[in-house]
Amino acid sequence: MVHQAMLHFEWHEFVLAALAFVICAAVVLLRKRFPRLSGRTDDLRAVQSMHTRLTPRVGGVAIFGALGLSVIFAPVSISGPYANFVLATSLLFVVGLAEDLGFHMSPRRRMLAAMGASLLAIWLLGVWLPRAGIPGLDLLVAHWAIGIPLTLLVTAGIANGFNLIDGVNGLVSMTAIAAAIALSYIAELAGYATMVHLAMMIAAGIFGFFLLNYPFGLIFLGDAGAYTIGFVLSWFGISVLLNSPDVSPWAILLTMYWPVADTLLAIYRRSRRNRDVSAPDRLHVHQMVMRALEICILGRNRRQIANPLTTLVLSPFVIAPPIAGVLLWNQNQNAFLAVVVFGVLFFASYAAAPGLIRRFRR
Repeated sequence: MVHQAMLHFEWHEFVLAALAFVICAAVVLLRKRFPRLSGRTDDLRAVQSMHTRLTPRVGGVAIFGALGLSVIFAPVSISGPYANFVLATSLLFVVGLAEDLGFHMSPRRRMLAAMGASLLAIWLLGVWLPRAGIPGLDLLVAHWAIGIPLTLLVTAGIANGFNLIDGVNGLVSMTAIAAAIALSYIAELAGYATMVHLAMMIAAGIFGFFLLNYPFGLIFLGDAGAYTIGFVLSWFGISVLLNSPDVSPWAILLTMYWPVADTLLAIYRRSRRNRDVSAPDRLHVHQMVMRALEICILGRNRRQIANPLTTLVLSPFVIAPPIAGVLLWNQNQNAFLAVVVFGVLFFASYAAAPGLIRRFRR
């Protein structure tokens, strides 16, 4: 699948990857001259922090830069609407970047920004989520009173989900690249050529960032990067559904399964403890896997190894759902069953993890 994806790369995708890489490299080189690029020292003491030194958190600039440049390379037939979409995305990017630069933006403000960006996209493009793959509900989704709120929930939720899994080097970018390539394949199978190229362009931009983020964590995506990636991919998924009636919404969900599952788990976990669902914690799957590696295999004070190794360990589980999404792209019932199966495995594995860690503790 990866080899075939490389065959889809055209010269402008390499340009986008190079642009993102150069921007990230410039930020890394300038971090000492402009300390604000690395955020606040309080970030190191945050509950969810997985790193021990200040690191540039503005990788989102590279992602948005590649997204903006991709407008030039987009097919002429959709260049106008696509430029409007990038404009809508900029609202969320700016709010996320403000947080990354040390200007506090609460989770509520960031979620409102995601919803505001989606509302702007709906207004500029005149479209929303066309169907949910559920008999009966699809008839309701076609009406704006149901379809628009559902679209806001889905797009803001996925954008937030990508931000939630941004805790170890390479995890978000690997997840996003897999999702983008899967969306490109589904679009190709469905005969939607435009999205084949748009999805590969966003994958290329993210890959340029990935080269400096993994494994050593020289730069982080930050809120601007993670939110922007999730937002763009969610709307790309909607675009596929709008233009390809044979594609299953559940197959599209499978392409972005990991951040969605982690978000649902976080909501359940925090609600059960009577905590604010937006309150950060250290109980995400990637955090538990990293601690398990430290406790059971590597020993403590080996965070610099455990961090990137966590992404490597999780990679098969992150990539499997998008592969299933491609294979079941036009099989709505089977794609739904795949979502259920992956969900059972995800939550069962999480529930079993603490016991396994205690059993194999060094």
